[in-house]
Amino acid sequence: MSGTNARTRAVTAVTNYQPISEPLNFAETPTRDLFGSNVFGIWVMREKLPKDVYKKLARSLEQGEKLDESIADVVAAAMRDWAIGKGATHYAHVFYPLTGLTAEKHDSFLSPDGEGGAITEFSGSQLIQGEPDASSFPSGGIRATFEARGYTAWDVTSPAYVMDNPNGTTLCIPTAFVSWTGEALDKKTPVLRSMQALNSQAQRVLKLFGHEDSPRIMATAGAEQEYFLVDRNFYFARPDLLTAGRSLFGAPPPKGQEMDDHYFGAIPERVLAYMLETERELYKLGVPIKTRHNEVAPGQYEVAPVFEDANVATDHQQLVMITLKRVAQKYGMECLLHEKPFAGVNGSGKHLNWSMGNAEVGNLLKPGATPHDNAQFLVFCSAVIRAVHKYNHLLRAVIAHAGNDHRLGANEAPPAIISIFLGDQLADVFEQLAKGGSAKRSKKGGVMNIGVDTLPPLPRDAGDRNRTSPFAFTGNRFEFRALGSAQSIAGPLVALNTIVAESLDHAATELEKATKGDPKKLNGAVQKLVQKIIKEHGAIIFNGDGYSDEWHKEAKKRGLSNNRTTPDALPAITTPEVVAAFKKYNVLSKRELASRQEIYLEQYCAVVNVEAILTARMARTRIFPAAVRYQSELASTCSNLKANGYDFDTRTLDRVTSLIKELQDAIAGLEKAMDHQAKNLKAESRHYCDVILPGMLAVRAAADALEGIVADDLWPLPTYQEMLFIK
Repeated sequence: MSGTNARTRAVTAVTNYQPISEPLNFAETPTRDLFGSNVFGIWVMREKLPKDVYKKLARSLEQGEKLDESIADVVAAAMRDWAIGKGATHYAHVFYPLTGLTAEKHDSFLSPDGEGGAITEFSGSQLIQGEPDASSFPSGGIRATFEARGYTAWDVTSPAYVMDNPNGTTLCIPTAFVSWTGEALDKKTPVLRSMQALNSQAQRVLKLFGHEDSPRIMATAGAEQEYFLVDRNFYFARPDLLTAGRSLFGAPPPKGQEMDDHYFGAIPERVLAYMLETERELYKLGVPIKTRHNEVAPGQYEVAPVFEDANVATDHQQLVMITLKRVAQKYGMECLLHEKPFAGVNGSGKHLNWSMGNAEVGNLLKPGATPHDNAQFLVFCSAVIRAVHKYNHLLRAVIAHAGNDHRLGANEAPPAIISIFLGDQLADVFEQLAKGGSAKRSKKGGVMNIGVDTLPPLPRDAGDRNRTSPFAFTGNRFEFRALGSAQSIAGPLVALNTIVAESLDHAATELEKATKGDPKKLNGAVQKLVQKIIKEHGAIIFNGDGYSDEWHKEAKKRGLSNNRTTPDALPAITTPEVVAAFKKYNVLSKRELASRQEIYLEQYCAVVNVEAILTARMARTRIFPAAVRYQSELASTCSNLKANGYDFDTRTLDRVTSLIKELQDAIAGLEKAMDHQAKNLKAESRHYCDVILPGMLAVRAAADALEGIVADDLWPLPTYQEMLFIK
């Protein structure tokens, strides 16, 4: 009996891969000339706009002042002419609904002139506001289905750009998306609100240190992006990758990542060609990509930008994900952004590097050479410590979704317990302050001699890194390492900006009371403030092994939350202290927070439901028939041999028969579990977490065991070995 030949065709196609287009000429345009060439950025505005208009616009960009709507028509005309000069035929208000993906509605520049011809039009009102259908996006009850009106509003602080297509370009305008009632239906609006709140409270602290008219304090961000690449021939032969973004079946390959030979290894030629073109496209869009390398798992890679304004970084992160997937198709590959596309090897995360500052005061989380006597740094750093401790359950909630549950806590990602790693130098400084009195010293890094005459001495950092920490200080910023690779960085940024704003408010209030306008009292007040914060919130600081069982026990003693799953974590979004903080700083109302919690619960249930249906269907229609065919071949061989007087060992047949029964029983159990209706979303999410997911794993266990026994020519799905190693 013959089996499927889809795998054979896929392997043949991959091994015979030929580029589908001519190599790019990278010498034609230097990278520095390419960077930002498709962006309506500062230098383009300065060139294209009248001076008075540019100055008014610059005040909104630099100081966060309200946009002067009187300049909108002039800006729109300049933007239109610039875009048309680059081949644009349409413009699109780009927004970020609560799906976590990017949305856009395209409109043509052309309008009939009434005389049989057409003119190009793009007015200030069209630039400032658009009206998409709000009923078809998640709203969490804020909008009923029949209430369709929503608005997109031009975000002047995130530059417009043109997106290339083989047949032309489109002018893309980053926008906020709100309902007819003015409530946020998107990811961008709360980011902007939270950055405004952070600036207001940071300015209060800076005034105490003599910065009376500091420019706007911005949260800054840079998000490292991990991803997998598989050939599209394999991708289309795997319904689970195509529909769910992850493999629901797959036995471990003989070799995985245990040799540690993929991390930072030589990049395969086809993959490097893809990376180079991806970077080229991102450079044109002004995305400051800095690094690329092989990640730990076979077939896994990483790209990372440098710091920039957190709002712009959020928009750029969406462009990174879109571009990674779009360019991969050109090279016959599929980019997988799921957190755990392959069981048994490392999943993918997205490390969010976060800080705050401006050009005048610099990076407010830069400790300098002697952090023990850098009072301004100690205030801002201790405010972050207080915020993370007080709202650690919220930070876990904003990185909670079905995909990320598969990797958090494994030996590849931080645990679900939120803690802060400060490193030896800062931990020592704060310990000195906690004991009373002032800090007298800071540990020095020194120089490391390697012991080879031809190698230079290397500067040695004052502390090591800790890859098990979900929130680690890394020299001049905090790195929130628990984000999932597929998620928007907006939610974590909103949370960080808001809770740090609340802590800076607390710090400013305490210092204002203690100093009463007398700058001579500031150092003493800072010392008392920081000492109090460390005593009350130092439980969040942990420099040890976050993977150890001992830490889990210790964290419980310290009162830190350990919400292992999305249904455990999401209730934190609507706790009274979170609602109060978000309301106080006008970031999200109680109703907006509740809507987000409902949406995320719905999305969790929807994702697991799709995976469960797919698991049962693939097992029943692909794996079960292949196993039965092999069982039939074995039984036929056994019968023939016995008829001819030969003794046939039936252990393989017995094992296959046993596993087929296990598979059938597991499928039946899963399908029965799926026939369920809970009384509310929270109960439904618990059922998916506690019943459906274990049911899927039972089906998988039997199927993966069969993969190791069934004849290779009968197995219907591309294997892990093929997908991870054939490039």
